[in-house]
Amino acid sequence: MPVPAEETPSEELKEAFALFSETSAKLSEAYEELQNQVARLSAELATANGELARRERLSALGEMAAKLAHQFRTPLAAALLYVGHLARPGLAEADRLRFAEKTLSRLRYLERLIQDMLAFVKGQQGEPTAISVQGLIEELEQVIEPQAAVQGGKLAVQRPAAPLQVWVDRPAVLGALINLMENALQASPVGSCIRLGADSHGSPFVAFRVEDEGAGIAEQNKARLFEPFFTTRGEGSGLGLAIVKQTADAYGGWVEVESTPGRGSVFTLFLPLYKEAGAA
Repeated sequence: MPVPAEETPSEELKEAFALFSETSAKLSEAYEELQNQVARLSAELATANGELARRERLSALGEMAAKLAHQFRTPLAAALLYVGHLARPGLAEADRLRFAEKTLSRLRYLERLIQDMLAFVKGQQGEPTAISVQGLIEELEQVIEPQAAVQGGKLAVQRPAAPLQVWVDRPAVLGALINLMENALQASPVGSCIRLGADSHGSPFVAFRVEDEGAGIAEQNKARLFEPFFTTRGEGSGLGLAIVKQTADAYGGWVEVESTPGRGSVFTLFLPLYKEAGAA
């Protein structure tokens, strides 16, 4: 017998259940990876006479487990609540769509938390290769422009004066730059312009500059910006900037911050220049 139209699952509902299943699998993977890291580091501590760096890393992982368990609880509980509403018989289609969208929102947030945790816990960067700076900029535009448009804002891009390449792992660096760009969007009011620039200015490093129009950073918070789990937002893992610094360190670069309360902030990621394209 055909299923009545009003009982046919909507595309939003199908997507919600699919994402719920995928996120649950990723959550299991994240916890398994965290447990493996703790086990490995514990073994290293037992055989290496307790090296300080490993002790600090193990302590950070323990702190991560506790804090992330707390952060997972709220969005996961909300998603389960909305899924429970979706299962109610006779639910009106408008309510079904509303609860499906709320479920998707919480699961997307949870998925981002898991991705940040995995990136930080694994602490592994891929092998560096020569990557086009222009190519990175174009990919960033494709990712960020739609997000800026949702806020009624825009993205202004300043490209290098000449073709440049950096010696990095593309996915790792792209992820770090997306973190900086998304932070800039979240820090800026509706209708703002986010600025992205990249150039070497004749130095052995390419400077990727991300500027927002937000409220700026309080002086007492500047020293803690790159600490794992430190955040001034209501939501967020507090790992985004820690991952940016981790990536910069992995390839011999660094991150600088300029910010004045009330005047926005500028984050600059410095990465080693490979060579100008076509150079001998």
